[in-house]
Amino acid sequence: MIGLIDCNNFYVSCERVFDPSLNGKPVIVLSNNDGCAISRSNEAKLLGIKMGVPAFSIKDIIVKNDVKVLSSNYTLYGDMSNRVMSLLSNHVPEIEVYSIDEAFLYFKGMDVNTLETFGKKILQEIHRSTGIPMSLGIAPTKSLAKMANKLAKKNKQDVRKINLNELNEVLHTFPIEDVWGIGGQHAKLLRSKGIQTAGDFTNYSRDWVRKNLTIVGLRLYDELKGQIRLESEPVEKAKKNICTSRSFGEMQTEYSPIEEAVATYATRCAEKLRQQKSCATKLMVFLHTNQFREDLPQYARNIVMHLPVPTNSTLELVKYGKEGLRKIFRNGYLYKKAGIIISDFVPESDIQQNLFDQTNRQKHADIMKVVDKLNLNFGKDKVRVATQGYSKSWHLRQEKLSARFTTRLSDILEVKV
Repeated sequence: MIGLIDCNNFYVSCERVFDPSLNGKPVIVLSNNDGCAISRSNEAKLLGIKMGVPAFSIKDIIVKNDVKVLSSNYTLYGDMSNRVMSLLSNHVPEIEVYSIDEAFLYFKGMDVNTLETFGKKILQEIHRSTGIPMSLGIAPTKSLAKMANKLAKKNKQDVRKINLNELNEVLHTFPIEDVWGIGGQHAKLLRSKGIQTAGDFTNYSRDWVRKNLTIVGLRLYDELKGQIRLESEPVEKAKKNICTSRSFGEMQTEYSPIEEAVATYATRCAEKLRQQKSCATKLMVFLHTNQFREDLPQYARNIVMHLPVPTNSTLELVKYGKEGLRKIFRNGYLYKKAGIIISDFVPESDIQQNLFDQTNRQKHADIMKVVDKLNLNFGKDKVRVATQGYSKSWHLRQEKLSARFTTRLSDILEVKV
């Protein structure tokens, strides 16, 4: 059997751990630049606040119902997620972290009849240790475990287990659009064929599924029938490309602050490359205006830079990022967003050298090792490339950001007794 554990309203729950005054009140956490609601308490959901709704469009609801609005604090959420996943790994033979607030649990060699009781004990211990409420779905496959977890949330259960003897009944009451892996377009297609539930889907022609939903849909088809087609992936795979981009806190017209942003994004990409011991051979810079502001002139461009030698050096990636930005930047526009995408990775131990390369690569590697160690010990960007600057105008707008309670010494809560 496989379990899918999900932290309930995760971002809101993290905030409530360190601010109990939020308990029982409507709370929403906003996306980057305080744009849209990306996490909602149950009280906020009851007010009709939908996932992804822009904050400006629900101002009346927020004011009328005294909804607490918070900026996203990803440093806090990431640390709390690591704590939850670490605790989970102590209880089961194998764990696959699926997202920041979800993980698949593999109950290999365990008594199937005791899994519900065992699951409740896990939830209780992690809630006691972290304060994060969770739900657990247990079933024969990953797709069914996802379904069981949704049923647990819907029925306000801690644990929901789907057994094979009740599978047909469960499938015929589960809406097809709520099935993991069925997107909006596929749901429309299936409904046009009279497929309203997961049970209708599993009773449909296998050949039709293969033809219209390809091998991905066929795997889901079999999973819903109780056949394991999605294997565990406990080891995180190295990324095939890395993107770092942000919307600016304020729209930018000048080149200098955008250059600072691009240098910072290139730095983040380089850090991630070194963490997975890879080097990139391509770097793309992109820059665009706000497409939703139809009253403003529009501009969007990108450029791909082919690196002469694969690299993960911050110095080199910043250099090529700036070079690409200079080629696509145009005066006279209000820019909303820029970003860096690096791709075509090779292992840092297997680099094809260039006969005409003038860069002292060993020196770069030594410098990066020292920079990474200093920034790890003393804080992000304590040692930085000068181009990154100290401008705040392009930074994300985070007007309602909570403290970094678990990762910054000055923000640790004080307990007075």
